[in-house]
Amino acid sequence: MRRLETTISPLGLSATLRAPDDARGLIVFAHGSGSSRLSPRNVAVAEVLGEQGFATLLFDLLTEAEEGDRRNVFDIPLLADRLLDAVRWIEGESGLSELPLGLFGASTGAAAALVAAARLGTRIAAVVSRGGRPDLAGDFLRDVSAPTLLIVGEADREVLKLNEDAFAQLRCKKALRIVPGATHLFPEPGALETAIEYTLEWFDKNL
Repeated sequence: MRRLETTISPLGLSATLRAPDDARGLIVFAHGSGSSRLSPRNVAVAEVLGEQGFATLLFDLLTEAEEGDRRNVFDIPLLADRLLDAVRWIEGESGLSELPLGLFGASTGAAAALVAAARLGTRIAAVVSRGGRPDLAGDFLRDVSAPTLLIVGEADREVLKLNEDAFAQLRCKKALRIVPGATHLFPEPGALETAIEYTLEWFDKNL
């Protein structure tokens, strides 16, 4: 497993690339509000994906200066633009540019992933939202063509309802998986592991 600490141009956003030999695909992560590329939950997902042959890119969607303004965390178009920057960086990297691309988003990052998927069309092979706010993608939901999985905790009732509403608007191949007894951050025993299992299954099928 190759691990590379790098930066995403043009803003120099810090990034961590994990790439197994002969990677099957590359999954770009979009973290949620108040998080970063060092999110323990996202790192846990990335490690399991890496063990199964997927490369992963975790990066900070905001600069340090931007993080000081809380409004940026909910600026979905801005966050989606940063995902597009990451994809452009990937396209310029030998050994990465030819890989099928997936997007994995949590919280507000899920909305950014869906907007980016709508804008990138067939370049994105699959999308997974874990405890996400896909509703914040708005009208872009109807333009997503990549197979999309929404994962939500059963006890995260408000977010579950928002996911159900967003799910109804998606026109692509789609699935909604509910983790029994789980709340928003999946802290319950076995909850995160179940969400990771659903994630791996989806990328395994569609990437």
